[in-house]
Amino acid sequence: MPKVLISDKMDPKAAQIFRERGVEVDEITGKTPEELKAIIGEYDGLAIRSSTKVTQDILDAATNLKVVGRAGIGVDNVDIPAASARGVVVMNTPFGNSITTAEHAIALMFALARQLPEADASTQAGKWEKNRFMGVELTAKTLGLIGAGNIGSIVADRARGLKMKVVAFDPFLTPERAIEMGVEKVELDQLLARADFITLHTPLTDQTRNILSAENLAKTKKGVRIINCARGGLIDEAALKQGLDSGHIAGAALDVFVNEPAKESPLFGTPNFVSTPHLGASTTEAQVNVAIQVAEQMADYLVSGGVTNALNMPSLSAEEAPKLKPYMALAEKLGSLVGQLAHGALSSISIEVEGAAAELNQKPITGAVLAGLMRVHSDTVNMVNAPFLAKERGLEVREVRNEREGDYHTLVRVTVRTEAGDRSVAGTLFGNQAPRLVELFGIKVEADLAGHMLYIVNEDAPGFIGRLGTTLGEAGVNIGTFHLGRRQAGGEAILLLSVDEPVTPELAAKVRSLPGVRTAMALAF
Repeated sequence: MPKVLISDKMDPKAAQIFRERGVEVDEITGKTPEELKAIIGEYDGLAIRSSTKVTQDILDAATNLKVVGRAGIGVDNVDIPAASARGVVVMNTPFGNSITTAEHAIALMFALARQLPEADASTQAGKWEKNRFMGVELTAKTLGLIGAGNIGSIVADRARGLKMKVVAFDPFLTPERAIEMGVEKVELDQLLARADFITLHTPLTDQTRNILSAENLAKTKKGVRIINCARGGLIDEAALKQGLDSGHIAGAALDVFVNEPAKESPLFGTPNFVSTPHLGASTTEAQVNVAIQVAEQMADYLVSGGVTNALNMPSLSAEEAPKLKPYMALAEKLGSLVGQLAHGALSSISIEVEGAAAELNQKPITGAVLAGLMRVHSDTVNMVNAPFLAKERGLEVREVRNEREGDYHTLVRVTVRTEAGDRSVAGTLFGNQAPRLVELFGIKVEADLAGHMLYIVNEDAPGFIGRLGTTLGEAGVNIGTFHLGRRQAGGEAILLLSVDEPVTPELAAKVRSLPGVRTAMALAF
């Protein structure tokens, strides 16, 4: 039974869902990194919020870990490259708190427009300064959206309901999607020049860090109001302070800061500045939603192999997983076969699917091929870290989809380019379940790929099979199955034998010394 540790405070429904799905769960919160390291080795899954830091040290100690689930969007507290290298899936829940965060951005926009925090403080101090707080309407104002993903699109929808005009900057926003959202797609400089309000909804990356730099803040319209409920570090806080002090920026509201918890900041106390302590996801509904989602996603992965909202491998729904499972078994065996047989440095690999296989999600098939191939280089490789290892070695990966049906109703072909030329293997599924090799280096051959095998290339000549049988018999090696393929009579032939015992290097060398043998290799699956 899979076992999961919940290491941060989470809604009780998460633990309940794990147990209902047949996953054992421990709720142990507040542990120091050293204490977490001492216990993490016994768990298959780790469910976290923002407190637990999943570092290289923690991952090194997590010898059984298969998945880390972050209840929330941000995964700044997870070393994703280190997790990928160890074959650990990292998931988040990008949609559980989307509405909550979007509503908080709208709330801060209203707070800035009508100076609500300062007006509240003044009124409660008995001042009744009615003429001091002259606000602005949101109707007919231009909202500049930096980031038009899930949360940004919800903000745009709410803003349009408030009769605002919305312009959006997002390199990944297509013209079609912009029309669907009812926004105008613009470049960043256009947005800065036109927006009365700017709200940010983008992750913190090298491209977005300080996207509102001193230089870009200077390009904004005088009187702009800025809201950030996304990530600290998107705005140059010192430049924002200068803009507020000079009056160029009419107001700013931050829910996130470069350094959190933000116990002090030069911005604190600045007129027309509103701050909240990272409340974007803090509603009762959001806390329940992300807890439920992370438990469901992790349980799906640990129980059925379904992958949802993973940041370091392709998605694979729980419904797809059973259908793809035999294909992934076939793909991994083909990758393993070509990895064991192809000599010299590999420069590229092509994974081609045909017939019924072409109708499926190809990414998991590619991941399985790479896992089989890269197992030659690492005994801890899996579908998560195989693409990482392939990229690290400079291996170019191509995917080809052919919807035509050839000799087989479904086919997976793997071709690698080596110093000696291209090497290709192909396989199919018998009865939609049993993996079967059907082509090896251009020669038709039908074989199961399982257990210990002996691969031989020889000249097709009388008497060879008898000599081979004698050699194996003298070594005490029993033949299980025997598969033969050849281009033409008397030409080059390929033999694949499954044997009951491992083929030793000495036995392989003895087979290579037989007349007519060009190569002989032990294989293992």
